[in-house]
Amino acid sequence: MIPFRLAAFTALLSAALLGGCASMTSVAPGTPLAQVESEFGRHNYSCPLPDGGQRVIWSRQPFGQFAWGANVDSQGRVGEVTQLLTDQNFAKLGQGTWTDEQVLCEFGPPAEIDGVGLPSVRQIVWSYRYLQNGVWNSLMYVYMGPDGKQVTRFHPGPDPRFDPDRFLPFF
Repeated sequence: MIPFRLAAFTALLSAALLGGCASMTSVAPGTPLAQVESEFGRHNYSCPLPDGGQRVIWSRQPFGQFAWGANVDSQGRVGEVTQLLTDQNFAKLGQGTWTDEQVLCEFGPPAEIDGVGLPSVRQIVWSYRYLQNGVWNSLMYVYMGPDGKQVTRFHPGPDPRFDPDRFLPFF
């Protein structure tokens, strides 16, 4: 009888603990931004929206692989909170023309900004850490052209931080 009570207590405790773990995506649309920030912390990036509201982003870059974003209306109420660093969301970059400001407002600040290519064809590259297909430790490379102002292409690649050979001695 004691093992049954222990198992029941453990199951109840686990359910209570898991129930207390709220997710950013569980925020109900219409919740005041102040309430969301009291539960999850202050957003670390924002940009104004044409209707007088703002887009807010809670990003875990440069070392984390997640960022959540929401539009906030002019009364300070949050719309749907979504995970931003996903293959489906990055696919938006293939539609139309994207400026550096639009990329920042959609995905937040990148984990890294670097340059690649020869001097005559050098491009600025923004890299976002994320889980490709929800599984693979990856970077999404967003090429911003030589002036860093407009997306020219993008593609995922492995995140070198997770390369097991990186820490092996060279033989």
